[in-house]
Amino acid sequence: MTPAALILGAGGLGCPAALALAAAGITRLGVVDDDRVEASNLHRQVLFGDADVGELKVVAFARALARRYPGLAVEMHPVRFDAGNALELVAGYGVIVDGTDNFATRFLANDAAVLARRPLVHGAAVGLHGQLLTVPAGGHPCYRCLFEELPPAGVGPSCADAGVLGPVPGVIGALQGVEAARILEGETPAFVGRLVQYDSQAMSFRTVRYNPNPLCAVCGPGARIRALLPANYPAGDCAPL
Repeated sequence: MTPAALILGAGGLGCPAALALAAAGITRLGVVDDDRVEASNLHRQVLFGDADVGELKVVAFARALARRYPGLAVEMHPVRFDAGNALELVAGYGVIVDGTDNFATRFLANDAAVLARRPLVHGAAVGLHGQLLTVPAGGHPCYRCLFEELPPAGVGPSCADAGVLGPVPGVIGALQGVEAARILEGETPAFVGRLVQYDSQAMSFRTVRYNPNPLCAVCGPGARIRALLPANYPAGDCAPL
């Protein structure tokens, strides 16, 4: 099967990640998003313009990429990524790029990727800051090794309250795309066991190293998460960085 990446979220992270993957020579992408383009998206979602407002994001996303890279196959999944479809979706791709914007979906993406033994490149951006890390196939370590459990609803600023400086997700998304391309090409991923934090105000990167957590609920020796239960992934606010 052709090496392919699944991008979760056709937004501020997913758009630059897709461009980076296509520029690296990856010829097959999947994209999952059930949302439509809004005018407020345009400052950070670089594949969209005014003419796309109101269009399904996956359709506008595929159309914009086709103009730049005619040989790129984009598989559109205009659905919400949830516990009912997550395993099936991730199983069809060689690497998962997490461009989602809330805690619950990030934990779901991690758990689905670990259970399906697919590597995952996580990214997040809010305000002036961004972060990324890579979860190898099967975890050890994974996103839960570091963050452990889904926080209560309302923890941290919401996206609407905090906003995001447009170029910040561009930086993080591009790095996600490069990392995903490395994985698909058989190279050693750069961000395993490393939480990389980007501060656009100081123009600095900081790396926090972390190890596999023996008590991790999904990739530890006594893992209790063996299936994806909808009740474990309620909708939440955007993650603070």
